[in-house]
Amino acid sequence: MDTSNMKPRGIKKVWTITEKQVSPIHSAAPVLEPGRWADFDPFLVMMEDKFEKGAFDVHPHRGIETISFIIDGNINHYDSATGDGGRLQRGDLQFMTAGRGVVHNETPADGERVHMLQLWVNLPRKYKMTEPRYQNMQANDMPVREENGAVIRVYSGSSGDVVSSTLNYTPVTFVEMVVDGGASVLQDLPGSYNGFIYILEGSGTFGANRAEAGKGQALWLDSADEAGMSSIQVTANEELRLVLFAGEPIREPVVARGPFVMNTEEEIAEAYRDYRNGTFY
Repeated sequence: MDTSNMKPRGIKKVWTITEKQVSPIHSAAPVLEPGRWADFDPFLVMMEDKFEKGAFDVHPHRGIETISFIIDGNINHYDSATGDGGRLQRGDLQFMTAGRGVVHNETPADGERVHMLQLWVNLPRKYKMTEPRYQNMQANDMPVREENGAVIRVYSGSSGDVVSSTLNYTPVTFVEMVVDGGASVLQDLPGSYNGFIYILEGSGTFGANRAEAGKGQALWLDSADEAGMSSIQVTANEELRLVLFAGEPIREPVVARGPFVMNTEEEIAEAYRDYRNGTFY
């Protein structure tokens, strides 16, 4: 990978994720807290959930895409568009475009506990009411980049010369990295993208300022707006497993109420009215 024209990115912020017990069958940890729309644009919220059957009930969404990544366990997904959203296992991903509206649920099998990340990605105004779309991706089918003691699975966007075929309304790069202890690798990103890293296992140093972080910590990438392309360096102190998300900011008004994210209060009221009247999708 030619890095000569890429601006090296630093790490702007490191923070530690705190898990909370929601119920006897559900614990949750907010990786990205809701409400910081401009700071996290195009991302809205990301939760790390550990849960059993019954933790969630059937619920709606409008105006967003969700990225659900299975860290461990198996989950069955039901949705109103197809009636059967499929089964996801360790390392699998579902990219769900809610668009104009879906009603869905994610549920483990009886007696099983699932460990999952779910990221909400905002949709631009022109795609808020698009038709729903589901992309279920099995880990073994994803393109992989192997370089310098690192294995990078590309679920969306690209890494070096490896490009995913995932369809995006909001341009998003999502990669999972497993890096051997002592190894170092660069991930390339458009300079305009906002992004962050979440560490699942191990520890390392990150970015041009060599920020230290370990399991259960998140890192927000510094801006590289003036650059056409940029890179973020990852060096593992020990075997390191992480996920990296980056996306093109939308820079539009955000009004969020529960599971609906639109541009105006009137559109939120319409979403609730459609849902109550049975004309949601």
